[in-house]
Amino acid sequence: MLVTDRILAHFTDSIAVAQRAAPELAPRIAAGAKIMTVALRGNGKVLSCGNGGSAGDAQHFSAELLNRFEMERPGLAAMALTTDSSTLTAIANDYAYDQIFSKQVTALGNPADCLLAISTSGNSPNVLAAVHAAHARGMKVVALTGRDGGTIGGALTDDDVEIRVPDQRTARIQEVHLVVIHCLCDTIDQALFGDQET
Repeated sequence: MLVTDRILAHFTDSIAVAQRAAPELAPRIAAGAKIMTVALRGNGKVLSCGNGGSAGDAQHFSAELLNRFEMERPGLAAMALTTDSSTLTAIANDYAYDQIFSKQVTALGNPADCLLAISTSGNSPNVLAAVHAAHARGMKVVALTGRDGGTIGGALTDDDVEIRVPDQRTARIQEVHLVVIHCLCDTIDQALFGDQET
């Protein structure tokens, strides 16, 4: 197979997964954006976490809210729990890597806040621990998962929203997660500053 053919196959596959997922995910994205909008309207904030590429997605989402997405508007309260290397390494060293997000959620989270928990497999122990910590703090959770939703999907309550990409391949799940993040940002902006209601 030529290199260009392999590259084109990635594009084709990514488009196919996104098109297949869109009808199923759209109402879930709308429900997740509503949770976040209610939190932001109530002077709450959105905490986000994930590992690896999902850590990048958590930071991307937080940056879009804090700065701006596509419209000019005031910054929105969001914090990625993946960025403070001193905090992350202190918790991992003194306690366990599984607690790097949950201890932050316990310290920083309030009932008015919500958690964006990102895991392509749905099985990241530290993200699962953050979900449990959010529930203990009275927070709602929006989870971005893939495959069968994993343990995180099973840990969610009726008040939470799972946005599960119906695919097995990590790269494809991550690509759809990025589109989901942009949809969340746009829907939140329109609800708070535009003419659209969630």
